[in-house]
Amino acid sequence: MILVTGATGNIGRALVKELQAFGAGPLRGLTRDTVRAALPDGVEAVEGDLTRTASLKPALEGVRSLFLVSRVGSDADILHAAGRAGVEHVVLVSSITVETHPHLGPAGENSAVERLLKDSGMAWTILRPTQFASNAMWWAEVIREHGTVRVPYAEVGLPTIHPADIASVARAALTEPGHRERTYALTGPERITARQQVGAIAAVLGREVPFAEIGRQEAHRQMATFLGDEAADAVLDVTGGDVNEELLTVRDTVSRITGSPARTFHQWASENAAAFA
Repeated sequence: MILVTGATGNIGRALVKELQAFGAGPLRGLTRDTVRAALPDGVEAVEGDLTRTASLKPALEGVRSLFLVSRVGSDADILHAAGRAGVEHVVLVSSITVETHPHLGPAGENSAVERLLKDSGMAWTILRPTQFASNAMWWAEVIREHGTVRVPYAEVGLPTIHPADIASVARAALTEPGHRERTYALTGPERITARQQVGAIAAVLGREVPFAEIGRQEAHRQMATFLGDEAADAVLDVTGGDVNEELLTVRDTVSRITGSPARTFHQWASENAAAFA
């Protein structure tokens, strides 16, 4: 039995579909609301909350492989519960900042979760993706209202990754040999700036999307209201304020593991055009 936590999220939903198409065997998806989850037929939906570890006991029963996104719940408690339940292998989504920006607070937290998993006695595979293409959803409301997208570091190009590519690598790690005790840095196939991302969204919408670059101070004020000061600073550092060559490097890990080229941001924008219309 494979348990996919966050089964309705950007990665989890794609992973469930891939596992089912692959014929991976019994699948279970963890969600906070089984009524609204709308998981594919044949996938068992189980209600649970990663922030309440006790609620995970039914979901973990009989599970041998677990997909988990770092820092969503109480990771130490989740991993301890998984080990007690007999889980043999955990595929963990961490962050590329563990290697590119280890001095940042969120990167340190991800690194600590990685260490917890390695020390747990369970087999592990760690995925370290770069910035998600789906982060562009932050602009969806403004674009729908025909407002101006205002972002800092408009000309910094990051190798943004399509969440479905993270899912594809996770599927391979969960179902194929050779991926245990391995750590993979994952990126998209090309660098793309915020300005280019908005341009790609405008192209699929068939209309102009106003765009303006703002300074770091203004961006921090906006982000801190929902991320907090430290997390806002970390996001601003890794999206332009403190980029380095290691963060900017395009890696072919996705294609090497899956056998298919990494998806572009333009593909993601086309697939999600309705969210911006």
